[in-house]
Amino acid sequence: MQPAIKPATILRHAYGIYPPLAMLAGMQLDLFTPLKDGPMTAAALAKALSLPTDKLRPLLYALVHAELLTLVEGHRFANTPEADVYLVRDREAYLGSAHELYSDLWGAALTAGLSIRANRPQVKHDFSEMSEEKLGAFFRGLHSGALATGRYLTTTYNFAPLRNLLDVGGGSGGVCIAACQNCRDLRGTIIELPKVAPIAHAMVREAKLANRVEVLAADIVERAPDGQFDVTVLRNLIQVLGPDAACRALRNVGQVIERGGYLFIVGHVLQDSRLAPAEAVYLNLAFLSVYEDGQAHTEREHRTWLAEAGFADIDVRYSAGPGGASIVSARKG
Repeated sequence: MQPAIKPATILRHAYGIYPPLAMLAGMQLDLFTPLKDGPMTAAALAKALSLPTDKLRPLLYALVHAELLTLVEGHRFANTPEADVYLVRDREAYLGSAHELYSDLWGAALTAGLSIRANRPQVKHDFSEMSEEKLGAFFRGLHSGALATGRYLTTTYNFAPLRNLLDVGGGSGGVCIAACQNCRDLRGTIIELPKVAPIAHAMVREAKLANRVEVLAADIVERAPDGQFDVTVLRNLIQVLGPDAACRALRNVGQVIERGGYLFIVGHVLQDSRLAPAEAVYLNLAFLSVYEDGQAHTEREHRTWLAEAGFADIDVRYSAGPGGASIVSARKG
């Protein structure tokens, strides 16, 4: 006898994974870039990418179904407007390089059950132990998003009066680089762990900003950096830390922010119900497998830590930033 209830939700989830995987494959192959000049047949696109047509064709139709490509005249493929803005290499808003990050996070989420059973992360991110190759791939995946965050903050908030930016746990330095590119009077300092700092150094030199951006090797959880700053940004940092470490990091940041200065936490923040936003809820599955104690923390936790660190005028905007990140802003009292 057949059950009265159908496995509709189960099947929806079982097949719902494939559109994101099609997007990932398209980003890995950079197939959206040749389409910037207009529609192409599968054969022409395969030739441009030096790929076999019969292998590429199924992916192209999957990307049409995933709403990242469209069919023109029934046989030629074209980028959707969104793909043309964000997935064409060398566009200002390019996000295609994030495929390395997505591969990392999605692979980690696949081991969430194993991490819970073992009570330890199964694919732990330990930057002090990761190879230079893996570190480079990880932070290349984050760089386009970091640049987008720097541009977003400087155009959404009033950075014009600000002069000294502290980019805490800056990774590739993208936030600081983009902020300084947008604000000619702004100087920046990036602090990162000793093994990651050389990546930021290289990116700063590539951006020709070495005369305005300094990179320091330091651990914000252990001590406050030298200097005084009127604005600081912590992107994707608080979520990699447990509650005690997050509190210590914010206290150390609070010591070097001038009175009236601004702080921005950009990352994934949970509403106090822990049921939204969806990005934070589901990324916690990946965080279980890559961090010992890190996770998307709640708004209440952020407010408590910031108040203890001497910050006021705390504002939380969910899913407001690039990539669906939440933005917590505060002012040093």
